[in-house]
Amino acid sequence: MKEKKQPTIFHALIPIVVLIICLSYGIIVLGADPHIPLLVAIVVASLVSVLMLKFSWAEIEKGAIETIQMSMQAILILMVIGTVVGSWILSGTVPAMIYYGLKILSPGIFLVATTLICSVVSLATGSSWTTAGTVGVALIGVGRGLGIPVEIVAGAIVSGAYFGDKLSPLSDTTNLAPAMAGSTLFEHIRYMLFTTIPSLIIALILYAIIGSRYAGQSLDTSSIDIILNGLSANFYISPVLLIPPIIVILMVAFKAPALPGLLAGTGLGALFAAIFQKASLGQIVDTIHYGFSIESETEIINELLNRGGLDSMMWTISLILLAMTFGGIMEKSGMLGALAQKILSVANSTGSLVLATILSSIAINILAADQYLSIVIPGRMYKEAYDEMGLEPRLLSRTLEDAGTLTSPLVPWNTCGAYMYSVLLVSPLAYLPYAFLNLINPLVAVFYGFTGISINDPKKPKKNKTK
Repeated sequence: MKEKKQPTIFHALIPIVVLIICLSYGIIVLGADPHIPLLVAIVVASLVSVLMLKFSWAEIEKGAIETIQMSMQAILILMVIGTVVGSWILSGTVPAMIYYGLKILSPGIFLVATTLICSVVSLATGSSWTTAGTVGVALIGVGRGLGIPVEIVAGAIVSGAYFGDKLSPLSDTTNLAPAMAGSTLFEHIRYMLFTTIPSLIIALILYAIIGSRYAGQSLDTSSIDIILNGLSANFYISPVLLIPPIIVILMVAFKAPALPGLLAGTGLGALFAAIFQKASLGQIVDTIHYGFSIESETEIINELLNRGGLDSMMWTISLILLAMTFGGIMEKSGMLGALAQKILSVANSTGSLVLATILSSIAINILAADQYLSIVIPGRMYKEAYDEMGLEPRLLSRTLEDAGTLTSPLVPWNTCGAYMYSVLLVSPLAYLPYAFLNLINPLVAVFYGFTGISINDPKKPKKNKTK
């Protein structure tokens, strides 16, 4: 049997650098999805493990499969979430949430209202991209009519969109982070409230101060009215349609398991679709599988609602499988440990470990240009360190989202930043100073880490590990 070599930081950086180069070239130059660049990095990590570190292929393959198994609950939840989104759109639940969210628009508190509207829509859809590309575009037009600089409006849109994306059980990143850290979905969401709600309150105060300068100006709501009229023309809208999300929220509050809770949400959506929207059984089954589809005369309604379904999650699931394979190989070979050990040599407290996690997620958002990897790689790097310090997995999962999810739209070449620019037509560097939630939340997380706020006293650290 070949004697394995101890991996060094040099070995660890080879696949990391290849990953960064491939992702940067693939995403920025070729406009490709991150899947194939990630696959190239998997091949390189495997070659380094087998040829340089003397691992057998069987060992590397086992490490990848074991890591993938850790994400299976998240993958199952994502599949169910696709069915929830489809059924909730067909039932009129999502259209009703958007409709009532847009109704709160007011000239005196436009920026605050913009943030809240985008928060509601993103919570309803689980997608910051959909929110920005639909109601966000309309709000940019309204803000321009009020004479508010577009970069400030864009900052409010991004803040609201990522607030909802971060906390919605329908969001893929909200499911990915606890899968990486070993916590559960609803436990993760509840724990994120401690950092996210104060951050939102601070952001809203800042938007209120800025927006007060524009109070009293006339508000041209024509672009908003187009959405409202389009929703009411195609759906029966009533507050009763808000019952499915309320029930799911209650299940979260009472700590119900995620899969049964979300399946109940799908069932309620299907029932409400039949009762209130007069959908046939065939239409319900088709929507749950393939997603909602509508071809209305209002193009923005089509863009807003044509989504969901079981199949819609396969892009994300395939990316998770590739990311977990890469992380599993890096972990099994010891390369991830070598990288983490170098960073953790200066992280000897809860605060410094949280700070290291925050900075690592931001660095990967900048260097690898992908939001998912900013959650996956630090999640795998620091999981053992949190465990050895006696810290709960939910602290790691919360920290991954506090930095990985929220800073991704602030990087122009990141997939999220590039998308926001494409729909809002405002550079991420221009709206960055005004995306208050995205800037404040990581700082709140670091502050909590050093002060111990909302963090349970660490359990006795593990000294002897069994393998």
